[in-house]
Amino acid sequence: MPDAELSTDATEPSMASKVKAFSTPSPIVEISRKDEPIMEKKEKDPRKIARKYQLELCKKAMEDNIIVYLETGCGKTHIAVLLIYELGHLIRKPQNRVCIFLAPTVALVQQQARVIEDSLDFKVGTYCGNCRHLKNHHDWEIEIKEYEVLVMTPQILLRSLYHCFIRMDLIALLIFDECHHAQIKSNHPYAEIMKVFYDKATASMLPRIFGMTASPVVGKDASSQVNLPKSINSLENLLDAKVYSVGDKEELESFVASPVVRVYDYGPVNFGSSCSTMIYCSKLEEIKRQCIPLVRKNGDIQSARNTKKLLNRMHDNIIFCLENLGIWGALQACRLLLTGSNSERNELIEDEGILSDDSVCDRYLVHAADVFASDCTRDGSANDLSDVEILKEPFFSKKLLRLVGILSTFRLQPNMKCIIFVNRIVTARSLSYILQNLKFLLFWKCHFLVGVHSGLKSMSRKTMKNILEKFRTGELNLLIATKVGEEGLDIQTCCLVIRFDLPETVASFIQSRGRARMPLSEYAFLVNSGNEKELDLIKNFKKDEDRMNVEISFRTSTEVSIGLEERIYSVDSSGASISSGYSISLLHHYCSKLPHDEYFFPKPSFYYFEDSGGTICNIILPSNAPINQIASTPQSSVNAAKKDACLKAIEELHKLGALTDHLLPLQNSVLEEETLLLSSDSGSSEADEDSRGELHEMLVPAVLKESWTNLENCVLLYAYYIKFIPKPEDRSYKEFALFVKSPLPKEAERMELDLHLSRRRSVMTKLTPSGVAEFKREEIMQAQHFQEMFFKVILDRSELLSEFVTLGNVFLSSSSSTFYLLLPVILSNCENKVTVDWGIVQRCLSSPLFKPPVAAAKIENFPSDVCLHLVNGCRSIRDIENSLVYATHKRAFYFITSIVGEKNGYSPYRDSGTLNHVEHLNMLVAPLLIHNCY
Repeated sequence: MPDAELSTDATEPSMASKVKAFSTPSPIVEISRKDEPIMEKKEKDPRKIARKYQLELCKKAMEDNIIVYLETGCGKTHIAVLLIYELGHLIRKPQNRVCIFLAPTVALVQQQARVIEDSLDFKVGTYCGNCRHLKNHHDWEIEIKEYEVLVMTPQILLRSLYHCFIRMDLIALLIFDECHHAQIKSNHPYAEIMKVFYDKATASMLPRIFGMTASPVVGKDASSQVNLPKSINSLENLLDAKVYSVGDKEELESFVASPVVRVYDYGPVNFGSSCSTMIYCSKLEEIKRQCIPLVRKNGDIQSARNTKKLLNRMHDNIIFCLENLGIWGALQACRLLLTGSNSERNELIEDEGILSDDSVCDRYLVHAADVFASDCTRDGSANDLSDVEILKEPFFSKKLLRLVGILSTFRLQPNMKCIIFVNRIVTARSLSYILQNLKFLLFWKCHFLVGVHSGLKSMSRKTMKNILEKFRTGELNLLIATKVGEEGLDIQTCCLVIRFDLPETVASFIQSRGRARMPLSEYAFLVNSGNEKELDLIKNFKKDEDRMNVEISFRTSTEVSIGLEERIYSVDSSGASISSGYSISLLHHYCSKLPHDEYFFPKPSFYYFEDSGGTICNIILPSNAPINQIASTPQSSVNAAKKDACLKAIEELHKLGALTDHLLPLQNSVLEEETLLLSSDSGSSEADEDSRGELHEMLVPAVLKESWTNLENCVLLYAYYIKFIPKPEDRSYKEFALFVKSPLPKEAERMELDLHLSRRRSVMTKLTPSGVAEFKREEIMQAQHFQEMFFKVILDRSELLSEFVTLGNVFLSSSSSTFYLLLPVILSNCENKVTVDWGIVQRCLSSPLFKPPVAAAKIENFPSDVCLHLVNGCRSIRDIENSLVYATHKRAFYFITSIVGEKNGYSPYRDSGTLNHVEHLNMLVAPLLIHNCY
């Protein structure tokens, strides 16, 4: 609920005053000057500016648990403030109980905390994000002793209740902002708090419950005639509260300006086979069809499924942008998805981010971008968005052209601020880019607004706060927002709300309308005139809202929805209780706290199989966990099986002592106790706590400690051939052998080990004794240099980005504690005999990268037909083949298998038909070619 609901445009002299008495307010202005005597600080009394219906609803809330159902702008937050004021005797220190105010987003937490601080004399604490300084019972005891009102996200309260850092009997008043999220069938933290910890049968003291909402139902079917009574009853049942509203609508209308609802139609849009959009869709379908076989080449079935799912979701989002924005919007979406990190990409298309082959999706996006770019260029360069000629189909969709027309009209009005709502993050980003670059819309200062948990580096909490502040002050006057902008945010001065994408639920319809708060505001919808469903949707939403109001006033049913019961694991000694739903994230958290380094990230793996009784989930835990695997009982669904298995794992870990009685990782608990003792003296920062790694002594096997020296002319080393057996056997690997000074123990010389590679592949390795090999001093040096180079390529390629890399520093260091060689070998005809493949060793070391610049320059004179110009000079084609090449614009290494001699940079790029390779690169990144490409 917005802090604007603390109305300053109306005052009421007393509770007996009539509505007319505060239709023309008399503002109270207090002026203080430095030279005047300091006046005694007045107690803040929210009753002085309260409206009649606010006082009446507050009185009901003092008597019983209630849910206030009022439109945005009607002052729900002020009713909550009144209730805190009236129940202040329960929470004012030295009382040990508190009021907890819950808001579903960080922005709302910060906003509502400011409102309470400005309106009341209570000490207010604000909690959002990770709350890194509040990780144990002792920390929360300090907070509860210091503060009287705690404003937080529900995730923080839920976690604190789970681990018994906060007990329900310490809460005198529990306020739920946007309480419609408390759905019996959902796993929203609101619902979990009430289902797990609000138990009237066992609790000695329960908090007063107060809920606030502009729509008591949420979901696509919740407002239907059949489901509406059940939805409202279920909300009341879960929150143990009754829904109340204001019967006198005239009283509300005297305070709240309702926006004019206007429908702007466009089209009709024809998606017939001959239209340009369908032609592009066909091209995209063909690109996707060509990418599907690449998915199947991957031997990992699960990864292939995930990749196909990601590819389909990517394709769906590009098609969506094409249909709703046109080819300019689709091109921008491709570029956003290509240039973003994996986490950004997953959030842009709202994917789960599970393991998949990104190269297949990259291929799809590159081809798709080429299709759009070929028509968005003129004479090899991109069209300017200010070019009037592109303000037509297919560059801009009819829908986008209609939006541009509306914005062009409203730009002439003074003090204009607008929010455009879309349903997808990728639409918000692409549309924002287009509107920012349309020269004739320079009046509109535009930015996008998406959730802070979207994974986008460009949308942190700080950034979101700054964007909203700039919008309030007028530095920005146009926001492209997803649903994060619908709920509660205080943006009083917005006078135009446009639904570019139609709302999906009646709750979304009501919430986004509430952003238009100024008098004479407009609530606009873009509707396809050829789509009857879209034309009827607005009418249906209004009917659903009217039906909701009637149901609140005249109840037609007592039926409620039945939620699934979750298993709970409790620890009597501490009071900690974990639900099966929370056990999943707790298990991941436990694994993340196991000893690890930069090459090993401990996490659980989940495998599912069907049994006669249902689905079974088998969890494989990291090798350094006290249990290796655990299986669920047969369940009705994959999700239920996962919950059951995770809760069983948590139970077992607690019994084994790996989790404390507060059900936290033992490692985490010990670290926090040490930090607590240190921080009191050293004043160390929060960042220091997280930067401390797990410290363990490195144990080196004795067989690897015996060294060779540079003084030895010949060294005899024991050889052990490493046989690689891939699963599945669809590829071959270069033969390698291990060379050591002393023989391996008998139990180790025929050791077998599974190597788990990326994309869920595995390779069985077998050691086979292969006799003794003699190395000359020069060969030892070459082998050491090769191994150093080899490990740099595999483990840390950052050192390979410079013009010259020195080798030998590692092995010359006296601190080196291990002595072994891993070298490529050639199998001899005689079984179990190997010889070092010196050809490969010398070829790798002959790279110009490992030669001083002076020496490298001496060999750079090649005939033009046998060399290629790279960034760092001319190189022989023979040297480039079968080598690693670093592409600076992609920041990635590529393995070159062969050179296609019959093509050059001006040859057609793949199947684009119109673009060549040079134009393709220039479309994706800034021009970077410094040599002719003939």
